[in-house]
Amino acid sequence: MLLDPDAENDVAYELCQIVGRAILPYRSSDDGDQRYGTAFFFQGGDDPVGESLLTAADLVGTPGELGLRASVTEPAGVAPAVVSEVEIVPGWARFPGDGVAVLPTAGLHRYAGDGGWRWRVQPVPVGIAAGPEVVARLGADAGSAFVLAHGVREDGSRPLEVAIERVVRDGDAVRITTELPSGYVGAPVFVVQSDATGEVSLYCLGLVLPGNGGHPVATFDRIRAVLPATPGDV
Repeated sequence: MLLDPDAENDVAYELCQIVGRAILPYRSSDDGDQRYGTAFFFQGGDDPVGESLLTAADLVGTPGELGLRASVTEPAGVAPAVVSEVEIVPGWARFPGDGVAVLPTAGLHRYAGDGGWRWRVQPVPVGIAAGPEVVARLGADAGSAFVLAHGVREDGSRPLEVAIERVVRDGDAVRITTELPSGYVGAPVFVVQSDATGEVSLYCLGLVLPGNGGHPVATFDRIRAVLPATPGDV
């Protein structure tokens, strides 16, 4: 669905309110291969065991760190500015064939508890994760897409941003039609669609993968396929 500019701005604002605290900046700590991206919390069910952190597989594999905004932790002033991946067990599970990396959040919660603080996040809920029917309704005509990410400013800061873009489907491939700024790989992509009854709903389509001149999207049918195979514990 292609929205008019005012409606796009309204959706972008609402997304920041609903899932703004799901989004974390990521960067590798290898100075020789510095990679910037975004990760996000996803709640795969009603039970906390189903919570995971998701990003693009190409971002992880060497040591990295997650940045923490003050709004995603409590009490104020206790959490560190970054969380090093080497502190988290189990670590990322990479699924290069699907482009996805999954980090069960049990280790993140233990790390926070050991440090005397708690996560205060808004995971993307399973109820808005796009199913095959949502992907099937996409077509060659561009629709509105919303990407929540931590970009990279010239001064090195990583603010939360919303990019309003266009998404298309060509066969089984779904992609963002323009090249996104540094830091956007791994970020969640949202769309708005109307179903057969005319009801309009918001969906998380998937996450941004690396690309040239545009970006493939790992849709949630691919993401769901790897979640049960992810190692984790509580």
